[in-house]
Amino acid sequence: MPSDRRLNLRTYAPLVAAAVLSACSGRKPPTGSAAPEPQAYLFSYFTRNGEDGVHLAYSRDGISWAALNGGKSVITPAITGSGRGWQEWNTTAALMRDPSILRGPDGVFHLVWTVAWTDHGIGVAHSTDLIHWSEQTRVPVMEHEPNALNSWAPDLFYDDATKQFVIVWSTSIPGRFPATDSLAQRTSRGRADHRLYYVTTTDFKTYSKAALLYDGGFCAIDGTIAKRGDTYFLIMKDETFFPPARNLRVASSKHATGPYGPASPSFTARDTEGPSILHSGDYWYVYYDEYTRGHYGAVRTRDFEHWEPFSDSLKTPRGIRHGSAFLVPQSILNGLMALDSIPRNGQTGPTSAPSRFAAAK
Repeated sequence: MPSDRRLNLRTYAPLVAAAVLSACSGRKPPTGSAAPEPQAYLFSYFTRNGEDGVHLAYSRDGISWAALNGGKSVITPAITGSGRGWQEWNTTAALMRDPSILRGPDGVFHLVWTVAWTDHGIGVAHSTDLIHWSEQTRVPVMEHEPNALNSWAPDLFYDDATKQFVIVWSTSIPGRFPATDSLAQRTSRGRADHRLYYVTTTDFKTYSKAALLYDGGFCAIDGTIAKRGDTYFLIMKDETFFPPARNLRVASSKHATGPYGPASPSFTARDTEGPSILHSGDYWYVYYDEYTRGHYGAVRTRDFEHWEPFSDSLKTPRGIRHGSAFLVPQSILNGLMALDSIPRNGQTGPTSAPSRFAAAK
């Protein structure tokens, strides 16, 4: 979340080109039943400071990506939050940064994002086709913490064991963790000693009370969860400033909401953030932004203990920023690819349709 650089993406080896096919494979349908619909690979992202909303790109192989909707956003921000930039406490802005999209068991797409740099809430919206979107809502996840500095990079995970969604984000509350406060970034309102927090929900109408997800004894941001067998893995950025770390580590638990055990040593170089996890065959691929070097990197693992680094070139839309990769039915991609030729109220592109999420539910 904190990086404010334009990305020049370079990432993983051609083995990941099979990610779409293997990720989409599953049990064969019973004899006589219809074959499952082919799947397509999408990536949600923002550009610049997130002023124009969420963009989408698609890929056939996980390597070459092309922007959809003519490079225009598919949803624009309608929620105004605090902080046009980091430590700009007395400003406001309507942004859509760090978009995380997840398709729920009911087929509805759910979107969460950072609404502004120093706000105490996160944004939530829904869609059945990634074109027509529900009304945007602000969830005040840290409103009860008056000294909180931010609510950054919410990330969605669906826990099939408990049948609920888990939303993870990072917040810094100066002085809350005195043992490590002096190791965090200085701000005009105290040290930005981040920790990871979460809420759960089954319907995106009512939410659990915000709770601490992970305190590993270090400043942490950009948390994302994956499940392998009966074990959950939480990958996060160690945001320690003094001495500088700012790399990726992983912790494990038998429950999505913890408790998670001690974090591993770093498995990436310094100045890496924004991890995204994809499962392909026997491997779990973790992609991350090498934000001070202007490109992306990747590692893969079979067990979240032993890591194999590798890299190759990606073709991506210009200016792509922190987001999420996910699978969609081919029919959803077909609709997105037709956006430029479909007039809507005299314009091309997506529209807002608040009633569609309610109808889908």
